[in-house]
Formats: sequence, C-alpha cells, structure tokens
Amino acid sequence: MSRVPLIDPTQADTKVKPLLTKIEGAFGGVPNMFRAVANSPAALQSMWAAFGAFSTGSLGAALTEQIAVAVADRNRCHYCLAAHTVLGTNAGLAADDLAAAQQAQSNDPRVQALLEFAVLLVENRGAVDADSVATLREHGWSDEQIVETIAQVALNLFTNYINISLDVPVDFPEVTFSS
Repeated sequence: MSRVPLIDPTQADTKVKPLLTKIEGAFGGVPNMFRAVANSPAALQSMWAAFGAFSTGSLGAALTEQIAVAVADRNRCHYCLAAHTVLGTNAGLAADDLAAAQQAQSNDPRVQALLEFAVLLVENRGAVDADSVATLREHGWSDEQIVETIAQVALNLFTNYINISLDVPVDFPEVTFSS
C-alpha cells in the first residue's frame, strides 16, 4: 500500500493534470510511480523533464535501460526493476541482456565497463577515483557519455528512492533480483 495517495489523473489539480496527460499519452496509462510523484508538482515536473532530456541523450534508449536495471537491482527497487525491464524490452534488448545488466554484466566489454561504473557510483555514493573514469575513456566513452551516465544514475536513484520509501505498488510484471 502506497504511503502517499496515488493521484487519480482525472481528479488531479491543474498543476499536475497536463503532465499526467502527457505521461498517459507516452505510456498508454499513468504508471503508479508518476501518480505518487504527482503529490509534488515540482517533483513531477522535474522528473518528467529529466526523462525527456535523456530521450535525446548520447547513450540511447537501450543503454539507458541497462543502466536503470543495474541501479534498480543494486538498490533492490522492485518497481524500477520491473518498469525498466519492460522499457528495455521495448528498446530492443533481449531478456538475457536485461538479466545480465542486473548484475552490471554485458557481452560487450565497453557496455560492461559503463554498467560497472554505474554500480560503482551507487555503491560509493558517487566517490569514484580517477582510474574509474580513465577506464571508461579507455573503452571509448566520451566525456559527454560519462557525465550523462552519472546523471542517469542520479535520476534512477531518485526514482528508486521514491518507489522504495513510499512503497509504490508495482504495476509492471515482477522481475526477480539477481541475488
């Protein structure tokens, strides 16, 4: 049971209703996470704007979803793991790729280096050393992509914390954590 009301889009106040309408158009409905975040118009606006900005980012949809799955698994966020597994499938990832991403693994060493970096950020609360960044560059990641990865991790931490702390009911097919 959610610890905050899940805002009904048809009953939403004028500050959030237009955003919930856009979200409904994008998803075919309003997922529970957005309904929970809609308790704060500022938080909803911020989150939706971040998703929009990253939709044209340098990492692409599939890699963005792999990062989200790795972070969700590490943080044990049932909601985000389920949601980003569906979104990853929609972005063209195979089930095996998503299961590997849960463990920050990939058949592509370049992708694996980025996923390991994302998880390292989570585990160390952002405190990574110069060698960690240098390793990404050695794998061909640009400064733009490195910064975007850090921003993606931060956005996913926000959504993980929303869903975990507010006990938002999962409205996507459940996915088992990797460990």
